[in-house]
Amino acid sequence: MRESSEQTLPMLLKSFKLPTFVREYAAMAEQAAREGQTHPVYLLALATLEAQERNERRRQRLMEESQLPREKNLATFDLGRLSPKARTTFNALKDGSFLDRAENVLAFGNPGTGKTHLLCALGQELVRQGRTVLFAPTFKVVQKLLAAKRDLRLAAELKRLDRFEAILLDDIGYVQQDREEMEVLFTLLAERYERRSVLITSNLVFSKWDQIFKDPMTTAAAIDRVVHHAVILELNMESYRAQAARERVRRAKDAE
Repeated sequence: MRESSEQTLPMLLKSFKLPTFVREYAAMAEQAAREGQTHPVYLLALATLEAQERNERRRQRLMEESQLPREKNLATFDLGRLSPKARTTFNALKDGSFLDRAENVLAFGNPGTGKTHLLCALGQELVRQGRTVLFAPTFKVVQKLLAAKRDLRLAAELKRLDRFEAILLDDIGYVQQDREEMEVLFTLLAERYERRSVLITSNLVFSKWDQIFKDPMTTAAAIDRVVHHAVILELNMESYRAQAARERVRRAKDAE
């Protein structure tokens, strides 16, 4: 009977999709017996370990799905470069509560100031909390939406994107759309308005967004939807490349 149960129990646990139970139940049962633990205490310890590992597997899966560049994280970003206001604003975003309010996050600044790095770092913090995030250069999102529209499956693609609590549209300022491309980008922003969050990096201030959306009315409507519920991060600082070049010059002078 014991041999039968030892063979059957792992099979049942596998069928219930409890891999940690399968791996740990025997060793933890021996430990529970040595320590005189009650059955509920033993079962709670085993279930807690299963839950922890399941959450970790989910976080790993969400990180893969997010397509966030792993090297752009908080450990590799110097928060000291931010202004006190921007640093306070960013720290307030890390708990992820803005996603529950369907608020947007907009990072503005010149090229090389770390906009993408900062929002990717925020994205990774959100994923660690079990949030669903998708990172993509804006032009790639636009091209995918445009292809979906041509194949008469735009609604399906928008529904797929709706699975993500936050979409990080990187470098929206570099996209110079024609009217058809502009329309699908506007459709995405309109679909997510007051429902899901959008994180945007741009080197173009709002007054220059007519370069993106071309039509003044569409530009105004897009800005209205993006800004209505939004947190704005202004990275008015020297670019990493300029800072590095200045440091090289300083070192060269010191070496003379």
